[in-house]
Amino acid sequence: MDYLYYLRKDKMPHIWCDGCGNGIILKSILRVIDKLGWKKDDIALVSGIGCSSRTPGYVDFNTLHTTHGRALAFATGLKIAKPNLHVIVVSGDGDSTAIGGNHFIHACRRNIDISMVIFNNYIYGMTGGQVSPTTPTGKKATTAPYGNPDAPFDISLLAQGAGAAFVARTTVQQYARMDKFIEMAFTHKGFSVVEVLTPCPTSYGRKNKEGNGVTMLEYQKQNAVTIERAAKLSPEELQGKLVTGIFVDRDQPTYLERYDNVRNKAKKAIPKVRDGENYAIQI
Repeated sequence: MDYLYYLRKDKMPHIWCDGCGNGIILKSILRVIDKLGWKKDDIALVSGIGCSSRTPGYVDFNTLHTTHGRALAFATGLKIAKPNLHVIVVSGDGDSTAIGGNHFIHACRRNIDISMVIFNNYIYGMTGGQVSPTTPTGKKATTAPYGNPDAPFDISLLAQGAGAAFVARTTVQQYARMDKFIEMAFTHKGFSVVEVLTPCPTSYGRKNKEGNGVTMLEYQKQNAVTIERAAKLSPEELQGKLVTGIFVDRDQPTYLERYDNVRNKAKKAIPKVRDGENYAIQI
């Protein structure tokens, strides 16, 4: 495939650091879109703020680079207004589960037909290297120079509990599986989440002495385990492991389907009188 066909070449070079996995995720998204044969004008890519959220600036689709944590709010309005668009949200772990946490759980709950790819690098990479909701306990950040005391969110289990229709996790090192999961998310009806674990050698790896991007990819290769294998391991054996796989894959009514039902009932049930004639409120 021709990656350049999908890119805004005048926006290059990109801002991502050497060893960052964000470019690997972007290429996966483009490979899936190319395979599905989607037209560029039929796609809307939405983001908030952060390293991952710079992605829309590099692609030749309909794009929105919105305010911090609000990507899903903008994307929801866009999907309701233009239901035929393929709406994709890209977001970081901080953008999606900290300032955007409420939007995230309610998007899962509503099951609106949007696909979300979360770039989880355990840190606020672009805005200063602060602790994020997924920073592992004990790891250092600019706001936790002596180690993070908090327990981290499990994004995939959070999405599962909140009601998302499709939830999967993979690493950038598992690029073939990443392509598969993103394709499944893009073609699944309802709110679909793919959490991709990606290295940040600059803000996270350097602070925690985890080496460069290659070293961090090697760690992913050595420590990624499937859900099936994880079920057979003890809590001690799971320490430091990266559990990957499909957590949820279910069919359920989408928000727009339920919304249309409510709107149709309202049209029939709420008459008004104007100039002596009944008419239905336009909803």
